[in-house]
Order: sequence, then structure tokens, then C-alpha cells
Amino acid sequence: MLCLGIDTSNYTTSAAVFDSEVSSLVQKRKLLSVKEGELGLRQSDAVFQHTVNLPDIIKSVLPADGRRIDRVAVSVSPRDEEGSYMPCFMTGKGAAEMIAASVGADIRFFSHQAGHIAAALFSADALELIEKEFIAFHVSGGTTEAVKVSPDKDRVFSVRLLAGSLDLKAGQAIDRTGRMLGLAFPAGPELDALSLMSERTYKIRPFIRNGSCSLSGLQNKCEKMKADGEPSYDIAKYCIDYISQVIYEMTAEILSAYPGLPVVYSGGVMSNTLIRKRLFDEFGAVFAAPGFSSDNAAGLAVLASM
Repeated sequence: MLCLGIDTSNYTTSAAVFDSEVSSLVQKRKLLSVKEGELGLRQSDAVFQHTVNLPDIIKSVLPADGRRIDRVAVSVSPRDEEGSYMPCFMTGKGAAEMIAASVGADIRFFSHQAGHIAAALFSADALELIEKEFIAFHVSGGTTEAVKVSPDKDRVFSVRLLAGSLDLKAGQAIDRTGRMLGLAFPAGPELDALSLMSERTYKIRPFIRNGSCSLSGLQNKCEKMKADGEPSYDIAKYCIDYISQVIYEMTAEILSAYPGLPVVYSGGVMSNTLIRKRLFDEFGAVFAAPGFSSDNAAGLAVLASM
């Protein structure tokens, strides 16, 4: 079965084709353009860029031998919850519906978050977890959440929110710190590299309540460090250490309530070198491979095959 996945998030246009018979996947993505000095896009701008990007992105992943797509999957909402909506996902939904109708393919609708979880499992060769319960973190510029994932015969799996951020998302905190330090948006890769130059180790005491976190204090502290003339690499290290400690404490608290469940991390923030190492060492967690951590359609194509 050939399955086409389409994802139009507020950061990336992406498409992927998964061949379930040989378990091969081809994916293509394009980061949306953000003006220098800005930290994101208005939805109208994201919709326009997706409209421009989608034809070439989709054509680049379609089989060169002309084989027919059997099933199309697309993200239609940020999360699996009532009222979750962003206009940018309607761009992908429209394209997916037109393609499915034109080739006579089945179509499946999923959330962006579900795609992230499935991409993480596929890239980590851990798809067998879909048949079990596990804890999944989605940590990005738009989301900082932990959910409990359970098998679901109709939707492959269902999710239940356990905890999240009460204010800033982790990716937002990274991007705001990066802008303050003069880094390009999105700032994750450059902040990661900068933090590795620091030899400082910080003891962080983040605010955690009922498993959920607050990240506004991180931004305030980084701004103070900058005003005090501290080196950029130490500010970057503090930012990363803070987020690492937040995710660690959230995970530990959740596992105290659900002992023994596997933990899966996805989202662009979870590609960070220091964060990945610490959480793997502490919890033996499953991570999306770096190429599958940021927004992508791969998980959607895999879910369609199921």
C-alpha cells in the first residue's frame, strides 16, 4: 500500500510517501520563511506560503514509476481535542481531499500531534508501542505537552492530556532567547551549538504544578543575564539546562503516577543534544531521530497505512 501524508503546520510544509510493503519512506519539507527579527508568522502568511509550496513538495515525493496512491492522510488540527484549530492546516486538508478524489484514494484525518508521535516511533524503530499504552511528550514552538497514548481501533491510537505549559512553550522560550542573542529563527539549532561552548552547570528549580510547568521565568532570567553582560554561550546553556530540568521533572512526576510506561519524546525541541542525552540516560526514553523531530508528514503517512 502506498500512503501519502501531508502536513501544513505554522512552521513547515511537508509531504511523505510510505510504502507499507517494503517499509520505505520518502519525505520532503520546506521551512516557511520568517522575516529577520520576527518570531513566527501570521496565519494568513502561513496559508499563503503553504499554497505556494504544496505543489512542488507533493510532486517531489510521488512515485516516479507512476504507481497509484492508495491512501492519503493529512493533519487537520494541532491536537486531538475538541476546538483545536489553526487555519494553516486547512491548506493541507484541501490539497489532500483533491488528491484523494482525483485518484480514488481513501483519506484519513489526523492531528499534527498524532503525526509527531507516529514519526517518532517510526524513526526510532519502535512502532510496536502503538499496540500498548505509553507517555508521549510533544515539545515544540507551538506545544509543550505530555499525553497518555492508548491503542484505539478506529484512530490507531487516542491521546489524553496529562500536563503542559501554563504560559510560554519551550520552543517559544528558545526562539525568544535566540532573538535576544542575535540568532536566526528558528533558533534551536544555533542555540544548541552555542550552548555546547559553555562549561557552566546550572542548578535549576523550575515551577511545576500538578505536572505542568511555567517557562516565563526562563525568559526573564535570560534577559537579566544579557543585561549583566554574561557571555552568550552561558545564556544559551542556562536556557537549555532550564528546559531540560523542566522536562525531566514533568516526566518524573508523570511516571510516579504511571510507573513502568515507556516514554516517547517528539517535537523540534527534543532534537537538542544536551536534552536528549539527559532524558535518555535518566529514563531510557524513545526519541524521534533528528530528521523526524521537527514538523514533518512522515508520521501521517505511516498512520495511514495502519
